[in-house]
Amino acid sequence: MAAIVLEGDCLQHMATLEARGYQFALTFLDPPFNQGKEYAYFEDDLPDEQYWAWLADVCRAVYQMSVEGSAVYLMHCEKNAEWVLRTLRETGWTLQNLIIWMKRTSAVPNGWRFGKQYQIIAFATKGRKPRVFHRLRIDAPLRPEYKQPREDGVFVTDIWDDIRELTSGYFAGEEALRDGRGKRFHKQQSPIALLTRIILSSTQLGDWILDPFAGTGTTAVAAEQLHRHSVSIELDPRNVACLRWRLEAHRETDSVAPLKHYYRFTPNLDAIWGGADTDSSRSVGQFSLFEEGKPYGRV
Repeated sequence: MAAIVLEGDCLQHMATLEARGYQFALTFLDPPFNQGKEYAYFEDDLPDEQYWAWLADVCRAVYQMSVEGSAVYLMHCEKNAEWVLRTLRETGWTLQNLIIWMKRTSAVPNGWRFGKQYQIIAFATKGRKPRVFHRLRIDAPLRPEYKQPREDGVFVTDIWDDIRELTSGYFAGEEALRDGRGKRFHKQQSPIALLTRIILSSTQLGDWILDPFAGTGTTAVAAEQLHRHSVSIELDPRNVACLRWRLEAHRETDSVAPLKHYYRFTPNLDAIWGGADTDSSRSVGQFSLFEEGKPYGRV
């Protein structure tokens, strides 16, 4: 499978991709949230109107390169739901679901309102209906009010409370990329389980997937194992080096294989999954490249 990695501004690269005739079946958008975080190559404290105008340009460019019925999944913080929905609508997209991704191990406390424990993921399509939508069934944990386990699992709904986020500290687990001092390399790293679900839901084998804010490359890592092509665009050279290394390293914690059993009740799962590895023989551990002073992207 092709896994193209591009360094630089996503709008510039998308203009080039469009000129070259690229067409995408799925786009995952996880942009900076404009929350004043310290990014080396992006100003994360723009006036609201400027920020959302920029994100609208991104959504419009994605729309131009998307096949009819293709999907976009735009992730953002819950307080910006109104902006997210308006931006998608005004750039041509049709909303299908506003997914609630529940945080399992963290919440933001507040003194005068309920603590915040979820992010939104807006699932929209180019056109009224999706080109592809696989109704996935999962072996969801049995809730206390149910007495008997379900023999054929349950359908995935618009509440995703079974995917753990990669939080800081202990609960980030082994999947989170770390430097030689144990500090997380990327604080907003998306979990493999999240992108696996999105890719399985909205693509077929051999489809092209776009991630304009690729970070450390979770979309590309999952897409490669699920036999989809991907284009990853990332502004920060340090992230790009890490992304390239991650594609080559095949870490055990990046494997989608352990997730297949969870989706085993899905009809035609093998045809959707694409024969991804079912063992960990391809895996390696954390390489020394993340030790302080080592140039990223080399092993």
